[in-house]
Amino acid sequence: MKLSARNQLKGKVISIEKGAVNGIVGIELKGGDVVTATISMNAIAELGLEVGKEAYAVIKATSVMVGVDHHHG
Repeated sequence: MKLSARNQLKGKVISIEKGAVNGIVGIELKGGDVVTATISMNAIAELGLEVGKEAYAVIKATSVMVGVDHHHG
């Protein structure tokens, strides 16, 4: 799997909410931010995802939204 490093965020799995078809995986990044992703239960099983395991959040986006926090400054 060849990916650009720019869209890969390395972290640790901190939560897996299992559903019938899909699961929600929470990955905590180095800075303490958490990224959540909804992926199929098949993918969770295939990847062998478990809480405490290292994983990458790979960002694949066709559009990126940019926002401004008006409360600062």
